Amino acid sequence: MQDPNSKFIVYAYLMNHADRSKFSPELVKLHIEHCRKLDDAGKFVIGGPFLNYKGGMVAVRAASLEEAKAVAESDPFISSGFETYELRKWELACSENNYLG
Repeated sequence: MQDPNSKFIVYAYLMNHADRSKFSPELVKLHIEHCRKLDDAGKFVIGGPFLNYKGGMVAVRAASLEEAKAVAESDPFISSGFETYELRKWELACSENNYLG
């Protein structure tokens, strides 16, 4: 039986620039394609670059920490070595769950 609160659980991978020499416009295109595929599969929640920090974040729906890790490590930003990442299991607060109150 699926946990009724699971729709509020996402995994966020926080990326930080590791090797700026690996940056290219083609790498950006591959990262965007990765995000689009996740979105088409219903897994993409939100993502984007930080404006006051080097790196960005992608939040995804996944059945497990292992699946979320595989998603993060298949992101071209990470698999190329351009970014390192940290993975977080995140419980979303919103009006539907009374902001976890």
